[in-house]
Amino acid sequence: MKQRPPRAGRHPARRVALQTLFEIDFNRADPKETWERGSFRAGLTENAANFAWQLIEGVLEHKRALDEEIQALAPEFPLSQMAAVDRNILRIALFELRVLGDAPAAAIIDEAVELAKLFGSEASKKFVNGVLATAVGGRKEPQPES
Repeated sequence: MKQRPPRAGRHPARRVALQTLFEIDFNRADPKETWERGSFRAGLTENAANFAWQLIEGVLEHKRALDEEIQALAPEFPLSQMAAVDRNILRIALFELRVLGDAPAAAIIDEAVELAKLFGSEASKKFVNGVLATAVGGRKEPQPES
């Protein structure tokens, strides 16, 4: 049987981060153990696995602030009622935008939308794109007419 080459890059790392955070949300699994298993199954390179862990650890460390921002950006969707996939995609993207800041915003949003297409519902890609576009563009308050 031919062995597939290790998977490098941020896209597969983000997938593992999302899957790990999703699993932690549901069954309170050990983050490190879940990440190790996911990285192995996905065949991530060491660099990609390390990036996935950086995302997981960062989201867990900044979860309260990330959730507060998500709630402010999408007040009509309470976090407890938001799909776990969408919630975790937004957490990862906002962590990258607000804390890491080492990739262009457009690339982070595109990756988040791709994850929403892969793992979310039919409405997820539009929802994730809208929330993140608002986060990047800042909230536009209606201006009073003069």
